[in-house]
Amino acid sequence: MNASSTKVIMLTAFESETANLFSGDDVSLCFGLFNLLHPGHLRYFQMAKQYGSKLVVGLRGDNMLSAVERRECFPDIERAKAVAALELIDNVIILDNGGLENLVSLIKPTTLVLGREFEKERSLEVYEAVDRLNRLGGRVVYEAGEIHYARSDLLFGRQDEIEGSRSKQFKSALLAQDIQLDTILAHAEDEPRPKILVIGDTIVDRYVACDPVGMSNEAPVIVVKELESKDFIGGASIVAAHVSALGGDCYYLSITGDDSHAHFVKDRLADYNVTADLIEDASRPTTSKIRYMVENQKLFRVSRLKEHRLSPDLENILVNRIKDLATSIDAIIVSDFVYGVITNKILDVLEQVSRQHQIPLYGDLQCSSQVGDISKFKDFKLLCPTEREARIALSNQDDGVEYVSNLLMSQTRCTNLVLKLGADGFIAYSRDLTNDFVYRQHFPALTINPVDVAGAGDSLLASIAVGLSRGLSLMEASALGSCVAALAVQSLGNMPVDYRAVKVFAEQQGLIPNAI
Repeated sequence: MNASSTKVIMLTAFESETANLFSGDDVSLCFGLFNLLHPGHLRYFQMAKQYGSKLVVGLRGDNMLSAVERRECFPDIERAKAVAALELIDNVIILDNGGLENLVSLIKPTTLVLGREFEKERSLEVYEAVDRLNRLGGRVVYEAGEIHYARSDLLFGRQDEIEGSRSKQFKSALLAQDIQLDTILAHAEDEPRPKILVIGDTIVDRYVACDPVGMSNEAPVIVVKELESKDFIGGASIVAAHVSALGGDCYYLSITGDDSHAHFVKDRLADYNVTADLIEDASRPTTSKIRYMVENQKLFRVSRLKEHRLSPDLENILVNRIKDLATSIDAIIVSDFVYGVITNKILDVLEQVSRQHQIPLYGDLQCSSQVGDISKFKDFKLLCPTEREARIALSNQDDGVEYVSNLLMSQTRCTNLVLKLGADGFIAYSRDLTNDFVYRQHFPALTINPVDVAGAGDSLLASIAVGLSRGLSLMEASALGSCVAALAVQSLGNMPVDYRAVKVFAEQQGLIPNAI
């Protein structure tokens, strides 16, 4: 019997001797379903651990679940063992016959830690448990755990250990979702190629390599000497390049200036077999970003852009192009960097065309340095926000990842959601339209020390959109997307990733059998 099994207790087997396990301790009690663990759950457990010397988890037993949940979720004993395998968990008690109130009465925890969503929406079971603990003199805390957008795992382990852990998590995700990555890759480029329209903001990324000179004697300013520079396509244009590299027939529609950057983008997209329709706007330059670097360290970024509204004439040109393409495309990717291309009128037309021609919409709105609201995208088949972008859209900085994700899916009516968690990877959510059940799976980031994370989200959006357009499930497309994103961050600047590179990467990581 492994250690996690000995930490699992059935509520029906709870006796006075078992209750003595918790006497004399400050017990912190958590409660939930915990079907598939992800970083949001870990934040919750870590927060709860601070309230007691012993952390106990009350896990909803199979008999507490609806018929749909029983059919779609793992059995309670498997869910309990997965939670118990976490080192910070002392015991998991399966509520197989009796609810949370019974457990509170038996172990008398000093603190019951619940997600913040329970503060607003309580079931009768939770209400009774809270009332019971209050009468016992305990306290109830509503916390989802500390929100963080940066990584700290390298402080606590060697790189090879972390890589091994991430690889193990990824393989567990494949197993949980019954995904055969080698089979998917073998057919990833089969005909017919999906015809995909990408529309959004064009950006040129320039990287300037510098040599540090020192501190200026005139003012406290760092002085560097430029050595050389290189330009890359960015924004929605690199999404289009990824789509083409991953086996899609891509048509790219965007607004640019009448300048050398626009010509550079058009030439590069031609190299990547993308049909580009770049509409010139003489009132604005092509958006560009210059990153100054010393070796692999970015010093700062300078953006050259104008964000004023498109003229009615330019809007109408875009509208007509979209309508003309509607009968010849299989999907539309909206890559909005909030620089002016995706206006409310353009978005309305895209949604109308989607409904009229049954064309799925896949979208991402990136607001790393500007203000945007992804909740304006309605009825999309896929949305890919970061956790920060989702919280900004919902004005919600307190609730847990699960609540935020489900709330965003509800408000936008999207079928699939990929919530990006930075160094923690992402969580894929897929709603079954027949029973409204939401499937979820966490996929870890597979590259531990990325060279350049600027294009990770673009590659993920493109790869999942192409996968869905080929008939893959969200989880299958997400597995491929994890590998594509891992490759995208291993080089400086945005470069399209193809399936040949993905297959080599998957073999090297031991994710599929080596063909040699």
